[in-house]
Amino acid sequence: MIKNLDELLELIKNNDGYKFKIKVVANSKINLIDFNEEYIKVKIMARAVEGKANKAIIEYLSDTLKYPKSKISIVTGEKSSIKTIQVKH
Repeated sequence: MIKNLDELLELIKNNDGYKFKIKVVANSKINLIDFNEEYIKVKIMARAVEGKANKAIIEYLSDTLKYPKSKISIVTGEKSSIKTIQVKH
């Protein structure tokens, strides 16, 4: 299990790309990544309506991981709170 942002960044950097699971909490008061769960929990302020939360997740991960949005995608779970994220080099 990934324990912090540095560990996640190290995994992404040392591989051709990296997939990881997140659990999304939409309509949150703040954007936040929490590593204390079974999944990486991503709290996002956007509502889960018409793909707004998915778009906000990509933007937030892009800013946090310092990777272009074009390199980050939701592989599975577009309509679920459990998603698989892929970051490519």
